Amino acid sequence: MAGFKTKAIHVGQEPEQVTGAVAVPVFQTSTYAQQELGRHAPFDYARTINPTRVALEKNLAALENGQYGFSFASGMAAIAGALSLVKNGDHVVAGSDMYGGSYRYFSRILAENGVEFSYVDMRNSKNVEAAIKSNTKLIYCETPTNPMMNLVDLKEVSAIAKAKKLISVVDNTFMSPYFQNPLDMGIDIVLHSATKYIGGHSDVIGGAVITSNPELAERIKFYQNSAGAVPGPWDVWLLLRSVKTLALRMEAHNANAIQIAEYLSKQKKIAKVFYPGLASHPQHELAKRQMRGFGGIISIETGSQESAKRFTSRLTVFTLGESLGGVESLVCHPVTMTHGSVPPERRAELGITGGLIRLSVGIEDIADLMEDINRGLDAI
Repeated sequence: MAGFKTKAIHVGQEPEQVTGAVAVPVFQTSTYAQQELGRHAPFDYARTINPTRVALEKNLAALENGQYGFSFASGMAAIAGALSLVKNGDHVVAGSDMYGGSYRYFSRILAENGVEFSYVDMRNSKNVEAAIKSNTKLIYCETPTNPMMNLVDLKEVSAIAKAKKLISVVDNTFMSPYFQNPLDMGIDIVLHSATKYIGGHSDVIGGAVITSNPELAERIKFYQNSAGAVPGPWDVWLLLRSVKTLALRMEAHNANAIQIAEYLSKQKKIAKVFYPGLASHPQHELAKRQMRGFGGIISIETGSQESAKRFTSRLTVFTLGESLGGVESLVCHPVTMTHGSVPPERRAELGITGGLIRLSVGIEDIADLMEDINRGLDAI
């Protein structure tokens, strides 16, 4: 089997047959000519299928060691695709710590349409098992979680799901396929906000769902076509271009983040550093078992929202903004940004305080990033 970097460059991206173009062309079309009445060619309508999108779906499936890949217009559309597998009256066990947009979709849309949710601390897999009911159909989690960087033991969760005949779904956005492959640990479905590390340049929105289960694949494909939340060919082309350098970028994100996390962990002005690459992280050993790197996301507790404001106001290399995973470094304040839709009491339970800051460490020169961190620290 080819290595990751080789697959990222070649799978689904063979030279185009008509001209021999090495780069997959942008097939900017809404429909295709049919040979005769009643005889459908492989390509019929672009919402259903597009050659550029097929190339990306093959590529991402290969990177996750899966059999079937589905591309969506955003990460949230990908989550909706995966959660289309549950219906009114079904129950989902979900991680208590997750992206605010995911929680908003679960609590404000799916729950209002009759899907029941139990939110549990998945750091302990026994909590997952204890939450299962007779109508439970699916287990959903992130690992590491956003923004608290907690981990879920994927082998344990997948074993519980299989024993109870449940569908297991993992949002693998933070690690990317380069550092973690949940399907290899028995998980049924892995999804990504491709906007983040897969895209990697803060210039495209996208999502992906990958599985090796043919029955689940058929249902997700039906949803993808019926709901129509698919990306346009130019967005797909940008993701294809970006994925070629995913491995190199992830290595650089990881190397910079480790140095910054270690440095911040020694600073008295920072109350706590949340990063699974630190030996002090309570799940560091699990991180080493199920991940091949620790990623580029670090969360830090500055003590108060005023301290967080002063810290972020002094940064010049880190840009204050939503999102993560781009080549440029970003800083986010979850309470007022990504997790603003989460009720305050729920944020408090999770440790998402006004003083919490999430750093998306880019691939700039480490000396410049460290100088910027020190500017922020000096302001606290």
